[in-house]
Amino acid sequence: MIAPLNALGTPIDLIQPPRLIFGRGTAAEAGRWLASHGIRRPMVVTDTFNAARVGGLDLPGEPLVWGELAGEPTTDDLARVVAAAEQTGVDAVIGFGGGSSMDLAKLVAVLTGSGQSFSEVVGAEKVAGKKLPIVQVPTTAGTGSEVGTRALVTDVAALAKCAVQSRHMLADLAVVDPDLALGMPRSITVATGVDALAHCVEAFTNRKAHPVIDLYALEGIRLAGRWLAKAADDGHDPDARAGMALASLYGGYCLGPVNTAGGHAVSYPLGARYHVAHGAANALIFPHVLAFNAPATPERTAAILEALALPVSTEPAKVFAAANDWCVRLGCEMRMSAFGVPADDLPAMAGEAHAIRRLLDNNPRDLAEADILSIYRAAF
Repeated sequence: MIAPLNALGTPIDLIQPPRLIFGRGTAAEAGRWLASHGIRRPMVVTDTFNAARVGGLDLPGEPLVWGELAGEPTTDDLARVVAAAEQTGVDAVIGFGGGSSMDLAKLVAVLTGSGQSFSEVVGAEKVAGKKLPIVQVPTTAGTGSEVGTRALVTDVAALAKCAVQSRHMLADLAVVDPDLALGMPRSITVATGVDALAHCVEAFTNRKAHPVIDLYALEGIRLAGRWLAKAADDGHDPDARAGMALASLYGGYCLGPVNTAGGHAVSYPLGARYHVAHGAANALIFPHVLAFNAPATPERTAAILEALALPVSTEPAKVFAAANDWCVRLGCEMRMSAFGVPADDLPAMAGEAHAIRRLLDNNPRDLAEADILSIYRAAF
């Protein structure tokens, strides 16, 4: 048995949706649930690709499909989608897509007609209340946002990712249909899959790690180790898609009571400054932070490598090599320079990452600004 990082008596608050439906071919349950609750004008928040697949949700009444999302959400996107919801008078919101769509849907549900601005709700539990019912239907296996209470939006003026956390953003219904990810391109499969893995790894090696969450975290890591490569190699493998959907769900359960740590903090400037996809940024940083943290959590680091069916070690160099090779075999891009990041910006990025205390304070080993800069230079 792996020793808990926190005492067994440490309080834990695992929030789950009032209703979760998981299984192949269940997407239409979203529409049935909405119809049973008298919804007649639901709003679907989605991306340009999934806007064409909304029919599979079997929505009641006259749905409004907002399918303008073209990447990770920004404050400009948020302003447009909330304005559309207020002008149309929608009576429910559905997040349909990846984490970006689901995060925007959460904010639409609490900001529409609320009188609160986005800047007023950034942080923890500043949202006044839920204005619209929320249904979440993920089409990727990465963020686990369907069962989370956080939303991330990039502030286009500050070039920084801002987080809102609120119990009011918890879904009333989450429908996880693994078939929605069938045929997803390899690059998206891998990027989102490594994001799910990172959620589990960072929760498992977290200062706030808890035995209740350890169960989800370690099993999520095992699922990613077993199924991610198979999902990437065969985009139409239903078992692999189901396995990764479950890994993503478990990663989502990790985020509420424990959350991520150094890996996500170090990766955020890549997305905010250079629009590197969140999962791709996490994959690039993952081996570096896992190896950096190994001296602080040797037993758990070994358990992570074992769960991924990788050579077990607690030596940072060997940990890095095993994790990096795993990402390379998946097809991840592991050099920052390949994303157009200029070397001159690395010190500024390190300063920005070091300021993300809500995550860095969770890391099992202190990541100084100089440490982050060293990671960036090693990954460049």
